[in-house]
Amino acid sequence: MKVENTQVQMRKGILEFCILEIIARGEVYASDMLEELTAARMIVVEGTLYPLLTRLKNAGLLDYTWKESVFGPPRKYYTLTAVGQDFLHQLRLTWEEIEESIQIIRSQPSTPTPAAE
Repeated sequence: MKVENTQVQMRKGILEFCILEIIARGEVYASDMLEELTAARMIVVEGTLYPLLTRLKNAGLLDYTWKESVFGPPRKYYTLTAVGQDFLHQLRLTWEEIEESIQIIRSQPSTPTPAAE
């Protein structure tokens, strides 16, 4: 078993949470999200981000507005809906529970190895 596979799965599992956290700070353009996620070593590519944004939008968690850009065509800027804010709040609570659980597990003393008889 390769540790990289598990690491990728762990990152995939929290990607949605990270995207919602970024958008919760205010209107954001997808390329800016991609840069932040890459800088945070979430290892995201456009091909992963855009379908996820569409899924979150279709679930009613995100909305977007088109804004003119000095760099070319209009850009889509994402914001959280009220439903998205509630959803993110629940994810934050779940994250806190997971962090606590991991700390409990990691803080347990090692069990001694039974002596060979």
